[in-house]
Amino acid sequence: MKEILIASFDMEVGGVERSLISMLNNFDYEAYNVDLMLYSHTGDFIQLLPANANLLKESQSYKTFRMSIGQVLKSGKITLSLTRLMAKYKASMSKTSEPGYKQMQYMWKYALPLLPRIEKTYDVAISYLWPHYVVAEKVKANIKIAWIHTDFSTVETDVKTDIIMWQKFNYIIAVSEECKNTFITKYPSLKEKVIVMENITSPDIVTALSTEEVENPMTNDQRFKLITVARLSHAKGIDQAVKALKLVRDRGFKNIAWYVVGYGGDEEMLRELIAANGLEDSFIFLGKKMNPYAYMKAADLYVQPSRYEGKAVTVGEAQILAKSVLITNYPTAQSQVNDGVDGIICDLSVEGIADGIENLYQNDKLRKQLITNCLSKDFYNSKEMEKLYELI
Repeated sequence: MKEILIASFDMEVGGVERSLISMLNNFDYEAYNVDLMLYSHTGDFIQLLPANANLLKESQSYKTFRMSIGQVLKSGKITLSLTRLMAKYKASMSKTSEPGYKQMQYMWKYALPLLPRIEKTYDVAISYLWPHYVVAEKVKANIKIAWIHTDFSTVETDVKTDIIMWQKFNYIIAVSEECKNTFITKYPSLKEKVIVMENITSPDIVTALSTEEVENPMTNDQRFKLITVARLSHAKGIDQAVKALKLVRDRGFKNIAWYVVGYGGDEEMLRELIAANGLEDSFIFLGKKMNPYAYMKAADLYVQPSRYEGKAVTVGEAQILAKSVLITNYPTAQSQVNDGVDGIICDLSVEGIADGIENLYQNDKLRKQLITNCLSKDFYNSKEMEKLYELI
């Protein structure tokens, strides 16, 4: 039986974590022994991990990467906290509008000498979330595989530092064809390593969970209801959503409410934006939900207002629930939705989102056609796992 290691950060509620759960639930445990290394044993999705996956003991050194610099200092790991400060300083010196990605790179790079090695030797080691330094440098394995879930054309990274890390891997798996293409554009020398494997979807689980009884303010809301399931972050474009709803209402469409399931660092800023636009009664945060599907089911339209995505898991889940879907034209959008068939792709702008909402609000026939097409689509893609088994 082959020994497999899968490494990731934690099991907080998110699309990447949800796709990892689906993959683990579809693994062939009769052929493979799977160890799961989570740097931090935190997150609501921990309880969803299948019993067949062996969760390795948490390392206090790795756990620090989900802690603030102040918390790391208090834990007594002074040298590790100094590497974090160094990473923050170096990232701040680079001319970039969003230094967070570079800071994360440098954080792992500088801390590597202080982190313990994984003693066991594996047949295959999989790093499920960038940056992939742990599997690259601290794990012994015959084959190493890294996953990419994002559109690398939209994030600013230290390319030279990244190339050194990527070269440690035999294969790189992209979650969509467009995700692969944007990655290769940035790292052309890695082209031969990249393979596409779609996120594994579990239609039966999504459908079953959508019928679960939850306290849902959407149930008694008679307005036309939009829903988005996403982190409250710049990448997900929730600020664009707020401005788009304001524009829609200014055009005279008052009977629309927008609900958001999710959490994140931008919440305070977004609440201020909502208040500034007088949308407190119609742009509503539902918070973090382990099961977002009951809320999706109660909506009339699913909207993904993102600035960039690798492939949004939630869009596919909304389609499984036979929802009409509107997504912005981020670079990988074409691999997510067949425009005009199983969803609509709008311009990536406040006006574009507003136009898309207005169109679908007024065009009941179009919404019904999108729903019909989703109902006839086959979302079962567990055969995608065969691509991974071939690599193994």
